[in-house]
Amino acid sequence: MTEDLCLRSATELSAMLRAKEVSAREVLAAHLSRIERINPRINAIVTLTPEEAERRARACDDALAAGEPVGPLHGLPVAHKDLVDTAGIRTTYGSTAYRQHVPTTDHVVAQRVREAGGVLVGKTNTPEWGTGSHTENEVFGLTRNPWDTERTAGGSSGGAAAALAARLVPLADGTDMGGSLRNPASFCNVVGLRPSIGRVPAWPAADAWFTQSVSGPMARTAEDLALYLSVLGLPDARSPLTQSTPVEAFRAPLDRDFSGVRVAWSPDLGGLAVDEDVVAAMAPGRDVLRDLGCEVADRDPDLTDADDVFRTWRAWWYALALGDLYRERPDDFGESAAWNITQGLELTGEQLLDAGRRRTVLYHRLRSFLDEHEFLVTLVSPVTPFPGTQRYPFEVGGRPTETYLDWMRGCYWISATGMPAASVPLAFTPAGLPVGLQVVGRPGDDLGVLQLAHAIEKSTTTGTRVPNLEETR
Repeated sequence: MTEDLCLRSATELSAMLRAKEVSAREVLAAHLSRIERINPRINAIVTLTPEEAERRARACDDALAAGEPVGPLHGLPVAHKDLVDTAGIRTTYGSTAYRQHVPTTDHVVAQRVREAGGVLVGKTNTPEWGTGSHTENEVFGLTRNPWDTERTAGGSSGGAAAALAARLVPLADGTDMGGSLRNPASFCNVVGLRPSIGRVPAWPAADAWFTQSVSGPMARTAEDLALYLSVLGLPDARSPLTQSTPVEAFRAPLDRDFSGVRVAWSPDLGGLAVDEDVVAAMAPGRDVLRDLGCEVADRDPDLTDADDVFRTWRAWWYALALGDLYRERPDDFGESAAWNITQGLELTGEQLLDAGRRRTVLYHRLRSFLDEHEFLVTLVSPVTPFPGTQRYPFEVGGRPTETYLDWMRGCYWISATGMPAASVPLAFTPAGLPVGLQVVGRPGDDLGVLQLAHAIEKSTTTGTRVPNLEETR
């Protein structure tokens, strides 16, 4: 029974908790036991909070026993990314400059989870300042992929993805600027959603109007994502871009008839380099969509300028958020973060004006494309999980990469448009490595994205596979 609890989805556990078939303390004990046994092999959860978790679980049980109203995440174990401020709990951002940092206030994500009855078990690993899609830093080291512990879990929400895949928690969260919720989800065979701009409030934030980075949910099923989003998506006046859309829609069943729904199929976004094993693993995706009843057309969106737009605003954000600290403590910054900050400090006003104009054109071009096709389905990553000894792939599809960002275009080109997008499990390569599909929706249509992701996962059942971590690989 104890192990079985860890294998159940968040929605299943939620129903059991509310029916009093199991207590929050029993659910927590099962997950803490699995964390103790499995986490040392993958290094996904880097700050464990058992005392806080036991306090919250006890409060959940007491509230239910007293007949008090309970929240939508009542009794569910949750882990926060180590970029999310947690009052009284160490939050390092993967940086040696903040190795012992303990915030005094909660990030809105942590606040929402606590108010919804979630049971915080700890913080998940991230690369320094969330930089790149390979989770390793000088504070906690490397997070290993549960499907092959010699390989990366991706990033920057790699700790969250690995924890979910290893069944250490049923819910986790992360941030996504260039693919940090989608790349690790694909690498670890779980589901990650980059929500619409403003769907999840941003507070605190270096720039409250910055739209390229968003917080969002990660889980093992689209239903669980929707449940978590119904909590994270509550409006908050501290975030000026917050949406007032009712979140109750995310608590309804995701089942939908996709007959006749127009979908654009673009396995390489119009010519991105892709490794052969990813091409082969993605090939059945088109048939999956057709079997769901979709009208599938082979069409590539015009994402001209997405590269420059993304890189310009990314560099601007790094300079804004970290420039002062970098000037004071340059030795505390790794190569990739330092490069981004330097790029940002060298930007001119003319470059920012140009990037703003081009991003607006890019948005409307993809918006018009999605008027014709309700969804764009494409690749998440052009590579499978690479060796943990590498910072990034040095070659993709036979083409060399010049920077740590180059291989992430499949995700960050979509980030530049602001559209909601999810990574959903699709297949495994002959080497046993996961490959996901990216579902991109119309502006604000997070629900539609989740519905199609749900239909895909039900069709393939790929996401139900569990890695064998009982033996050292």
